[in-house]
Order: sequence, then structure tokens, then C-alpha cells
Amino acid sequence: MRKSLIALALLIASMSTLAAQSAPPAVPTWRERVAESMPLLGHRNWILIVDSAYPLQSSPGIETIDTDAGQLEVLHHVLGVIDRSIHVRPVITMDAELPFVSDQDAPGVSAFRAEMNDLLRNYPVNSLPHDRIIANIEEDSRHFNVLVLKTNMIIPYTSVFIRLDCKYWSADAEERMRAKMAAAAKLAH
Repeated sequence: MRKSLIALALLIASMSTLAAQSAPPAVPTWRERVAESMPLLGHRNWILIVDSAYPLQSSPGIETIDTDAGQLEVLHHVLGVIDRSIHVRPVITMDAELPFVSDQDAPGVSAFRAEMNDLLRNYPVNSLPHDRIIANIEEDSRHFNVLVLKTNMIIPYTSVFIRLDCKYWSADAEERMRAKMAAAAKLAH
């Protein structure tokens, strides 16, 4: 009887091991994926928080994740992660078309704009036509990674496009350095 119990215990243990080995790996949540990506992303990378109709792009540098979450929730989380990073800051661009979308054509757009303005109140926001933004991202994705977080938003032209820039080196510092380099090059000739 004792040998039967030991054999049964070994059988159960081996079956548990086999089940654990054959189980598919857990798919990270969008929040986990953002956390995993952030240390690797740097200036010139993009994070997009997009509406549900945003197309699945085919460039190899673009990774798309379905969040099954609200756009403001995803944007709030991503901005928090970026703000807590030591190396990048957000450069935000939104569709120039959004201010012209009416509640008659897209119910809820006015309320969304108000919530978005409140969420982005501490950030400068650029505005470009949607097609131009997409072209910029397509061009950049040839050399730099783009993380697309697709939300359940069903109002058009609400996507938020975040190009990451260096947090510890400003555009002004870059300009001053380039001016010094140009001056030094002139003296050398």
C-alpha cells in the first residue's frame, strides 16, 4: 500500500511538472508592457495612445497592444510612467482635426476635449493634421521603436502621440552645444 501511495505521489508530481511546462507563457498586461519598455525607450521613440479605429501598422518597429481600457486611463498611466522616468520626457502631439469634431457627429467629444485639456494642462501640446502625424511616425519607425496602445475610445481624432525626448538634456542645451561646435569649426578653418 505504501509503495502505491509513493507511486501515485510521483505520478501526480510529474503530471504537475508536465502541465507547468506545456502551459503557454502568460501574456503581459499593457501596464506591464509599458513598464518593461520604458527603460529601453529613449529620445526619438514614440508611445501612441490611440482610439479603437487606429490602423494596425505593418512596419517592423511598431508594436501594437490592445489595452481594452479607456483612453484617458491609459494616457494618465503612461504620462505617470514617463514623468517618473529619469531619462525621457513627453513631447505630445494631437490631431489638428479634433477641435473641429462636433458633438452632433461624435457624441461626447466636447466632454472628452474638456477632460483631455485637464489631463494635459501641465504639458505643451502640438497640433498637426492626422495624416502628417502618421507619416512622421511611419518615417521614424524605420529607425526607432513605436509602442501603440490601442484603447476602446470610439470618438475620432482623439489619439495622443507622444514622442519621447531626453529629460536630462534640453533642446536649449543642444542648441548651445551645436553653436559652440560651429564656432570651433570656423576657428579651425
